[in-house]
Parts: sequence; structure tokens; C-alpha cells
Amino acid sequence: MVTPTAQRSSRRMPALAAFASASLALAACSDSDPEPQEPATPHVDAAEALATALSDGDLTAAPLAEDDASRAAEQYEEVLGDLTALVPHVVEVTWSSTPYEEDDGSMAADAALTWTWDVPGTEEDWTYPASVHLVSSDESSYVVDWQRSVLAPELGDDGVLTVEQSEAPRGEVLGRDDEVLVTAIDVYRVGIDKTYIESEDWEDQAIELAEALDLEDPQAYADRVLAAGERAFVVAVVVSQDAPEVEDVRGIDGVNLVGDERQMGPTEYFAYSILGRVGTATGEIIEASDGAIAEGDQVGLAGLQLAYDEQLRGFGGLTITATAGEETTELYTSEAVQGEPLRTTLDEDMQLRAEQLVDGLDVPAGLVAIEPGTGNVLAASSSAASNGWSTATLGQYAPGSTFKVVTLLALLRSGMDLDDSLACTDTLTVNGREFENYPGYPESALGDITLEQVIAQSCNTALMSVRDEITAADLADAAASLGLGRGELEGLGYPVWLGSVPTEAEGTLHAAGLIGQGQVLASPLAMATVAASISAGHAVTPVLVDTDEFRETAQAEQDVPTPLTETEATLLRQAMRAVVTDGTASQALADVSDNGDLLAKTGTAEYDGGTHAWMIAAQDDLAVAVFLEEGSDGAGAAGPLMAEFLGSD
Repeated sequence: MVTPTAQRSSRRMPALAAFASASLALAACSDSDPEPQEPATPHVDAAEALATALSDGDLTAAPLAEDDASRAAEQYEEVLGDLTALVPHVVEVTWSSTPYEEDDGSMAADAALTWTWDVPGTEEDWTYPASVHLVSSDESSYVVDWQRSVLAPELGDDGVLTVEQSEAPRGEVLGRDDEVLVTAIDVYRVGIDKTYIESEDWEDQAIELAEALDLEDPQAYADRVLAAGERAFVVAVVVSQDAPEVEDVRGIDGVNLVGDERQMGPTEYFAYSILGRVGTATGEIIEASDGAIAEGDQVGLAGLQLAYDEQLRGFGGLTITATAGEETTELYTSEAVQGEPLRTTLDEDMQLRAEQLVDGLDVPAGLVAIEPGTGNVLAASSSAASNGWSTATLGQYAPGSTFKVVTLLALLRSGMDLDDSLACTDTLTVNGREFENYPGYPESALGDITLEQVIAQSCNTALMSVRDEITAADLADAAASLGLGRGELEGLGYPVWLGSVPTEAEGTLHAAGLIGQGQVLASPLAMATVAASISAGHAVTPVLVDTDEFRETAQAEQDVPTPLTETEATLLRQAMRAVVTDGTASQALADVSDNGDLLAKTGTAEYDGGTHAWMIAAQDDLAVAVFLEEGSDGAGAAGPLMAEFLGSD
């Protein structure tokens, strides 16, 4: 829609046509004034000023008599208050009469206004006319003879516009190939209704229900039941009405199944830390919506459901009625418009598999899977112990030895080869600080070993011994070539943190950085991106919200200072392949189906009080990162999860 100012400017010429003609006629009769002068049009100016004030909803600058100003402002809010919060509008002057003399000798004029309401969700505007009587306050200005009818028809002396809005069907969340991930479904809230059974049976029946539902801690649910009020209904789970467990629990004494409709995925908490959830609007959300959201409306409360709520929410149908006394007149109706779907790249099966693996862990954890060829994020799951935080995409942790593939790239660029020998010792002292290899490092891999074996066996001391061959800036450049180190990257449409790698570090900090500690930080998504970049042969930017705009941003982000070459990618794959065949991942991934293309790198990172466990892997067109905030080591803690995700024979 054209802006109000532009609309009024484009419509002004017809209103002034008569005056323009008069001006030209006067110019033809006068030799002393060669330039035509447009006559003063104070009545038109007053009508224009009124239209602007009505469009803006601020009548302080309207041409109103002093005793009309406050009344007009009060009536504006009273008549249009419900509507202006929902629907933008403009008011235009469509015609203004020539001034004329009234019976009392004063000058007056009439103007026609057109109200246009731009109703969201429909291309059909609601338009109606209104007339305005203008009276001359002096020789050079006019004021509005204010009437309630200026605001809308059918109002009478005390009428108002009332608005009823129906809730729109919410847009679906779609995944890979537009498969429906989250939509409105009929559900049962399943739980113990304490009014159904005697108090002495509450605990036993709660445990029986929890066990039938395979809840992880039946006693914890029973304790919730016992702690609730005497007439409470304590929900255990929310499931689809056609879920098989419905029939399994229907006959248990004390169980109640309350029908409802809910935005849900395949499971109650499907991709929760990424997609968030939908629920009843809070008072804060209602207040911030400027009338677009009403009490009881279902809105996004977290994650992408919140970030894209306006798109997903759609627009409810409107019925606008003029109510004057006991008379009501329906002036306008529009149908509810379903929200637009949100397209993501998530693969339902992979996401469910990831959730099954990490959700039950008792520490914050994350698993991310990326398709290297497209950058599509196929799965991003965080454990329940992450408490709703997306550890998978936003965690900031030392990546440990998974970062050694970045160090390897920097060393290759310094002139080293995979078959160059490095000294792997039990310990290495840097500026007075002693570093050592991970507990259980094989003695057979000590001594002079090739750079390829340094990566395969994950020897810390060997890499630190060549710390003078590369700088922190070299490491940061190599990281960027693999898509790492871009921090909180904007413009991708979802919250993401792609790691940080310092460009300046010396001494022990630089040495620690070579093995993914010190000041180096990454998220599971960032390390999955590293694996994907090695697999693809170029820096990958992970795409989750699937739009052309965000894909263009992702493509632009792949323009790194030093692009990865195919030769470099081949050598990185060779080293990661050695990790699988005879290195630190050989036992953990021994049962994974392998056609010679399985690549991996393990990682363990020490922090105050414990160790982070990591593993990254790539196979076919799939790159994966597994992370546990607390774990014994990369191979022992993250390895089994990786093996199960990739699939065992």
C-alpha cells in the first residue's frame, strides 16, 4: 500500500483542478504578473491536515476548534481503539468543494474522506467514505465541524466499532523435503486424576502408569502426584490420540485422558531446544503485541516457534460491527488466514535417532548431523540435562583433540607432509608448564611417528613440539577454511554459535590452542561444520531455516580468506581415515558399516573438575559431531553414541 503522504499527494490534483483553472484565467488577463499564482486553499489544507491526523491516530495537530479537540480525541479512541491495534489504516481527501457562504455569512466548505483499512491476511481492503464540514475560523484558515460520523458510518451519537477475531490455524513446521514435523494434532493429556481413586492408592497407581508409559523415573512421577492437591489431575505425558500407549493405559485405575489440541511433532519434545514450543500467550506477550494477540491465544513461547511466531501465527478472521445503542450493524468480515509454514532442513528420522541417543544422558550433551553437500542441518539434539538450552548449536566448549584437524591443516600449509616425523614424548614442558598425552596413550605410539600417526593416535606433545612452525593467526586462518571461528553468526535465521579461535596467542596459550584447548572454543554444530567442510572440500555454513535469503547468506559466508584446496581436503581425509583404521576411533567405530569412506577424530578436553568428550565423523554425505560436557574420553564416551547414530552392522 502507498504511504499515507504519498496517497494524499497523488489525490490532491483533482481537488484543486477548479482552482488551477481559475489561476490560469487570471494570469491571462494580467500583463504585470507573468507567473501564474495558485490561489490559497485553506479549506483543502485543513482537510488534508485532518486526514493526516486521522491516519496517524494523533489528533493534536488536527484543525479542530478548542472545544472540539478533546472530544474528538476521546471519540477516536472510543470508536476505533479495538481496530487500530489490529489493522493499519490511511485516510485520504478524495474531494473538496469550493468554499461557500452560509446563512450567517460565514464561509464554509465540504470535504469527502476515504478510510482504507489494510486488513492483514487478505488483499481486499475495507474502505468506506466519510464527509467533513469545514468552517472558516478567520479569513485564512478553516477548522473541522467535528462529528462522530467522521470516524465511521452507522455510529449515531454514541456508536462504537467492535471487533471479534477468530484464531487462525497455525502454520506447520516443515523439515527436509517439506515433511511435516510439527502441526496441530488431537492429543490426550495422560495422568492420574486423584479424584478417581482413594488416597491410599495414589502412589501405587502413579507408579503403575509411569511404568506402562516407560517413564525413566516412575517414583519421581509418583512423588509429583503425592505432592499435588487432593483433587489434582497430574499429567504424566501428552501423546497423540492414536498413540499405541493410549490403549495400554486406558484401563489403569485412576488414569484420566483429557482430550486437547496441541502443536506437536512426532514426540512431545521433538527438537525442543531448537524449535521451542507453542502455548497460551502470557500477559507480557499480549501487552507487547499491540492488540494482535488476545488472552487465550496460542503462540510460540520459545525457540523458532517464538522467533517466527508472527509468520506461523497467521491472522484470525475479523468481524467488525458498529454498535449504537441496541442496534448493531455488521460492517466487515474476513476469513481467518492460516500462518505460513516454517521450512527447516531437519530430517525427522535422524532427529529422532539423535534424541533417543542423547536425551537420557545425565549431563549436558549435543549431537549434530550436517549434509556436507548442501550444508543442511539434518539433526540437532540436546540432552534433557541441558534444561532447554541448545547445547548442540550454542554451546561454547573447548573442542579438545577434534581441533587437531585444524592444526593439521595449518601445519600442511607451513610446508609439512603427512609422512614427516615428529617426536611424540610422554610429556612436554612449555614455559614451565608440563603438558602430557591423554591417560592410556599407547606406548607403541611414542617416539618418532609420522604426522599422520600423530593425528591418528592424537599425540599432544608432538603437535606442541612444532608450535613455532605456525602462529595463532595461522590456526585461525585454517579454522576459517573449515567453517570454524565465526562466533554468533548473524543472518542464518536461527541462533548459532560457530566457535572462536584467537588470532593472537603465545607460550602456553598457543601450545594449548594447538590441541583445542586454551582460548579455543566450539559448539557441537561448529565441529560438525568442520567435519562437513573436510568432507565437502570447502568451508560449509550450516543451514537450518530453509529460505533463499538464508541460503544466500550461507553461500556468502563460505568466501573465506584462504579457501580449502582439494589437495588439502584429501590429506585431511587421509589422516581422519587413519583415526578409524588404526587410531583412537578404531575400537569405538569397529562395528560401523564401512566402505572405506568413514572418517573420524576423537577429542578429550580438560576443564576444571572434569573432561569434555567429543567425536566428529563423516561418511558418505553425512557429517556428525557428538559432545558430552562430562565424559571419560572421546572414544569411550562419545564414540559409542557416534557408532549407534551412524548405524552398526
